[in-house]
Amino acid sequence: MEQTKSFVITISRQLGCGGAYIGQQLAKNLNIFFADREIISKAAKELSTLEENLESREEKKLSFWQSFSKTPYQAQGVYMAPVSPILEFTDNELFSVESDIIKRIASEGSAIIIGRCGFDVLRKHPNHVSIFMYADKEFRNDRIQMLYKVFNDGAEKMIEKSDKDRAAYCKTFTGKEWADARNYDISINISKLGIEKTIEYILNYLKLTPAVDIK
Repeated sequence: MEQTKSFVITISRQLGCGGAYIGQQLAKNLNIFFADREIISKAAKELSTLEENLESREEKKLSFWQSFSKTPYQAQGVYMAPVSPILEFTDNELFSVESDIIKRIASEGSAIIIGRCGFDVLRKHPNHVSIFMYADKEFRNDRIQMLYKVFNDGAEKMIEKSDKDRAAYCKTFTGKEWADARNYDISINISKLGIEKTIEYILNYLKLTPAVDIK
């Protein structure tokens, strides 16, 4: 497909919906940049830390005690475990750095950006399409079991934790409800369409919206 102006697509997604895969396939069809690992890589350099230290912090908040352990003092009688490299920066610092990277990527050309509250970070971008992807629990369970080789209630626990983490992260940094359809241009139930049909649906939508000019 050919594009006549730069645009950016942000994808917010529930775990197990295939959001990253769908984003990759859209980027291939549209011949535009796909930003996911790139954001981690750039943020790690700016924070002078290892990429693996960021991976476990993606779209999550530190617990109270993890955040507390980062303070420069120790309360009397309170045991403080040694601070590990993963706590060298706060949630606010990480969010600020990743938001700046997202804005830079969007200013450099057309791109698809996964997660990290991109829908809100780029809310003022003139050619921005925000998408939220969700699915039925059964669909998500099946996909997670296949991808991560977890069984019994393992997939369900992953889903519950991920949903809770992403909702809290979004609320903290945007003041908005992560799963509220009003935050997005379109919300899609992947379990109704399936992954391949979802890709087709989004490509057709992009041809109709004024935010994107593609042929």
